[in-house]
Amino acid sequence: MSATKRAKTAAPKKAAKNKTVTARLEFDDNGLTLALYGPHNSHLSLIEKELGVSLDPRGNLLAVSGDAMTVETACAILNSLYDRLKHKQDVTQAEVEAAVRMGEQGERENGDANGALDAASKIVIETRKRSITPRSANQGEYLKSMDHNDLVFGIGPAGTGKTYLAVAKAVERLINGQVDRIILSRPAVEAGEQLGFLPGDMREKVDPYLRPLYDALYDMLPGDQVSKRLENGEIEVAPLAFMRGRTLSNAFVILDEAQNTTAVQMKMFLTRLGEGSCMVITGDLSQVDLPSGTRSGLRDSTEILNGVRGVSITEFNEKDVVRHALVARIVHAYENVEKKRKAGARYEQVGPDGRNKVPPHRRANDHDDRT
Repeated sequence: MSATKRAKTAAPKKAAKNKTVTARLEFDDNGLTLALYGPHNSHLSLIEKELGVSLDPRGNLLAVSGDAMTVETACAILNSLYDRLKHKQDVTQAEVEAAVRMGEQGERENGDANGALDAASKIVIETRKRSITPRSANQGEYLKSMDHNDLVFGIGPAGTGKTYLAVAKAVERLINGQVDRIILSRPAVEAGEQLGFLPGDMREKVDPYLRPLYDALYDMLPGDQVSKRLENGEIEVAPLAFMRGRTLSNAFVILDEAQNTTAVQMKMFLTRLGEGSCMVITGDLSQVDLPSGTRSGLRDSTEILNGVRGVSITEFNEKDVVRHALVARIVHAYENVEKKRKAGARYEQVGPDGRNKVPPHRRANDHDDRT
């Protein structure tokens, strides 16, 4: 969005270093201004809390006070959110948190909050139910990599949007006619539990493992369209075991929870890629549910394919978590402890026969440190 369409910004009053300065923003649409401020000015309160600035609204005029660098970042964030509203996109608390995250990161890494926010605003996925934009710099790179590579890996902790964004890109390509079908797959591995016998036919047995993929689909397409496309085969949701022997052409293929594949399963899946297809592999190497001593196919494949033309690997971290703010702190705390423990390091010692050098008497008692 050009500067002429942004809020008018008065230059901050000059002040000595580390002293408080004030900038004034003027917004040209009162309705959009109310949406920007949020219910009971909740969006402004969030920005104040996260950045340590003071925001004083007077109708469509907003005074921003704080140290010079933070005021500049706050103004960039507010302008970016206002531009989003002008494009008829929602601004919720999640969008405000994302804008703060990207603005701070841009300022910290490049001294340019505006540049980071502008770059993210140009990446928009359009689905039937919503417009989806990246909520972190890594998410933006992840989405761009899908446009330029046939095989994309998204690796990182829970809540970073790995699977959700991949499904969004798949839905966009399907409704635009860029692919003929979407194929979603997961290994049917229980998350540290023994569920026992599951009743029903094959689809009813595997559906519990694939529910997160269904949830993402229903978030982007009307329910009747999801049902219709599942029935006519435009969308296929199947466990990994069903992929053997197939060639997946003109499709957007997603393998979720890939950390729970073995090296053999991963090689089998990767070699299903056919003409006109894009494949996205997602997983979290800190949440492996394979038997102890079994090397994850996700770790194996990323080490082998790193640097191969046509392959992109995006690594997320706790700064990319877009769920509840507490989730990011939980992920960070666990990562710190796992680094100290060197969790799972012994499972990465591979012998000359290609198998893990883990003594059998150790494997039965090492379930807490799987990688």
